[in-house]
Amino acid sequence: MPRVFVQGGPVAEFPRYAPESGRGTMRRITEVGEEVLHKPCRDVTEFGPDLAALVDDMFRTMYVAEGAGLAANQVGVDLRLFVYDCPDDDGNRHVGHIVNPVLDTPLTGRRLLDEGEGCLSVPGAVMALPRPDRAVVRGQDRDGNPLEIEGTGYFARCLAHETDHTNGYIYLDRLTKREKKDALRQMADRRAEVHARRTAREAELTA
Repeated sequence: MPRVFVQGGPVAEFPRYAPESGRGTMRRITEVGEEVLHKPCRDVTEFGPDLAALVDDMFRTMYVAEGAGLAANQVGVDLRLFVYDCPDDDGNRHVGHIVNPVLDTPLTGRRLLDEGEGCLSVPGAVMALPRPDRAVVRGQDRDGNPLEIEGTGYFARCLAHETDHTNGYIYLDRLTKREKKDALRQMADRRAEVHARRTAREAELTA
């Protein structure tokens, strides 16, 4: 039976939206081409209320945009941090945040999954991209405590994708020139529709 894992640990029950989102405020999502997305982020060195408030805002923004993960530079903040609410391939739900993430992709016993991948900063585009089917991310929580999160399948993809963001890479950087051009064409065609949906969803979640 599918379970819910919060910060890597199983919980008996959990609401539809992480409680942080109720305290947060929607922020503008940066898009491909903006400098903050294309350079490595700074390590988080101060843990306190400002960081906690940023996590709250990121959860809120992720849910409004209907994403599975969101990195701080996607809301214009160049800090190494991301939040997630993402299923794995067994239907288990994983919810949490991680600060100063370092990705460890096991070299043995891994398979590459060549599946569709999108990004809230490339609205409307989805491209096939191989990612390992297992990933481990080590870092800290918002209070500075050590944290290790392991994911498989789609959740492993999410962990790798979001850690890439903190290192200044977006998934388009892993595509061929032709594929990247195709993704940007998709974005041009669908961007307005995606933004309209986000506006409607923000109103719905605020109501």
